[in-house]
Amino acid sequence: MDRKLQLENWLKQVLGAKSFTLSTASADASFRRYFRVHLDGETMIAMDAPPPQEDCTPFVNVAKLMLDAGLNVPKVIAQDLTQGFLLLSDLGDDTYLSKLNADNAQALYGDATNALINLQLASKPNVLPAYDEALLNREMNLFPDWYIAKHLGVALEAKQDAALRASFQVLNQNILAQGQVYVHRDYHSRNLMICDDNPGVLDFQDAVYGAITYDLVSLLKDAYIAWDEEQIIDWAVRYWQPAKKAGLPVPHDFSEFYRDFEWMGAQRHIKVLGIFARLYHRDGKDGYLKDMPLVMEYLRKVCGRYIELRPMLKLLNELEGHEDKAGYTF
Repeated sequence: MDRKLQLENWLKQVLGAKSFTLSTASADASFRRYFRVHLDGETMIAMDAPPPQEDCTPFVNVAKLMLDAGLNVPKVIAQDLTQGFLLLSDLGDDTYLSKLNADNAQALYGDATNALINLQLASKPNVLPAYDEALLNREMNLFPDWYIAKHLGVALEAKQDAALRASFQVLNQNILAQGQVYVHRDYHSRNLMICDDNPGVLDFQDAVYGAITYDLVSLLKDAYIAWDEEQIIDWAVRYWQPAKKAGLPVPHDFSEFYRDFEWMGAQRHIKVLGIFARLYHRDGKDGYLKDMPLVMEYLRKVCGRYIELRPMLKLLNELEGHEDKAGYTF
């Protein structure tokens, strides 16, 4: 049976005699789809997460965890985990990405970092899956598998592959030594909504327990919107100061925190380039190709700034035909 028809039949059971109509709310980079349920001037969101490709259980569990932490996340009104259907409260259509500008950015990012600190303060070990070395490597391996081999059509030489693996190891060493907290894992302008209780937070089902800088990197070095580096540093400071005051496990020296932030960013940028390439070549979704240059720019800047990551920059230059240039490193 068509998934949408199945969903409609389930909603009829849940909503009883109430008549409703459905409109497409959004589709994400996975198999999940979201429909807006319209009934009597009220709206709700129906999630269609078809098994066996998707599992709604993590969404339900993390939603409760984030709600308990004081975040504004969709409330689960009804669920059928066997069929892969959820009925959720509606946080609206106004994403950060659709509304951000120079006038409101300070306030919106302030709200987002405050919510992030609340989430991190609620952190407990052994509740969410660990963002461990195996997962970090699995994510970064998307880069050679999908971006280099499939997207660029390049087979790495043994020396290049060794440099790439050594760079992965350098990043992992730093990331695994950082303070560990709850990590949303996609905390950026497409998943944050402008609401009365700002921000509304979406797409958190892949949350893990990992490095404290990860979500801040997702927010400030966003694949979909670029800000001047001075502005990113300013917002990073505005997170770090209250985070430190609240007792979160951040370094006492901001320069050390910012290095951790940048190196965590490098891991994320490497992963995202692989994901975007896979979305295009495997899933036929070309909408992410336009976002690749910004992510590559982030990665190149970080690798050019730190001596330990220069081998990675050298590899990127070889892959893209850039000349090595002298630059400032830390």
